[in-house]
Amino acid sequence: MQTVRTLYTAMMALLAKATDRELARMVSYLKEENKVPRARLPKRIEVTQKERERLLRFGRHLGKAIHKVVTIVSPSTFLRWLREEKPRKRKAGNRGRPKTAEDLRKLILKLARENDWGYTRIMGELKKLGIKPPSRNTVKNILKKAGLEPGPSRGEGTWDEFLTRHAATLVQCDFLNKRIWTAKGLRDVFVLVFLHVGTRRVFVTPTTTNPTEAWVREQTQAYLQHAKTDKLPVKLLFHVRDSKFAAAVDADLAKRHIEVRKCAFRSPNTNAYVERFIQTIQQECLDHFVILGQQHFDYLVGEWLEHYHTERPHQAKDNGLLAPGDRPKGKKGTTADVLALRDVRCRERLGGLMKHYYRRAA
Repeated sequence: MQTVRTLYTAMMALLAKATDRELARMVSYLKEENKVPRARLPKRIEVTQKERERLLRFGRHLGKAIHKVVTIVSPSTFLRWLREEKPRKRKAGNRGRPKTAEDLRKLILKLARENDWGYTRIMGELKKLGIKPPSRNTVKNILKKAGLEPGPSRGEGTWDEFLTRHAATLVQCDFLNKRIWTAKGLRDVFVLVFLHVGTRRVFVTPTTTNPTEAWVREQTQAYLQHAKTDKLPVKLLFHVRDSKFAAAVDADLAKRHIEVRKCAFRSPNTNAYVERFIQTIQQECLDHFVILGQQHFDYLVGEWLEHYHTERPHQAKDNGLLAPGDRPKGKKGTTADVLALRDVRCRERLGGLMKHYYRRAA
């Protein structure tokens, strides 16, 4: 044993002093010398675990050179030993705390979106439901990731939330004006448009060329009577900041327990529903005619309103009609998927500008 150690030490000392060229010659000689005893051994040599560890300790740093020197096993086997020796990396999902259950995450977001609560109140609601809430930071991170403020600073909510909350009793009002031909030449005529946001039903007043405060007051009263007849609840009314909506008009509304809100300056979105209706009736109806007189104007608006309420599908109402009525049904009450062309009829208004398609009566 001592002799082997002495030879090994001497060889290491010799290698340490050798040049690169000399080292290459030594390696070549040792390979050839190694082939002599290998030729007398079985083709396959079983390597013990300790021998494998020794070979790896000396060979792992050789890199690609291992292909030239390894002989006891194939180079691919040696490289496999290296791969198996590396500790397996832990998956990212196994680190830290376990993820919040998906159902719990959805419940947290539901509570946040349907209320103006902060994360502390949400945790209290979870506890009340018998659920052990996650940590404060977890709840905050869930809200932030969904684009929600973790604190109760959401206040009264967004404008869309406000409109949704009050739509059933909210009315928006605005002027529609149009230049028409009269016996005295071109004149501007005006109407007031009232739109009930919840039902999307619209009331348009008769035209006038002189929209005074008294006229606005009279037309507002006419609309309130119309809303009462059609059983449209009105608790909140938005109107533009126009001098014709004087204090007397607001006072009349207050007597009926209707809250009045004036639209902000240069904020068309405050009155967006009625603004959109006015744009629609102008583009799809009024802009297509040379209007001759106030009666002609009132007739066009009347025909459009009839089409709007009873024949025109509305996206806000799931493409349904505003007026009561059922869609055509197939057998067993299901919506008809196929309809023969001979069963389709068309009703036209204003010279075919507006078309309404319906099923032929059985």
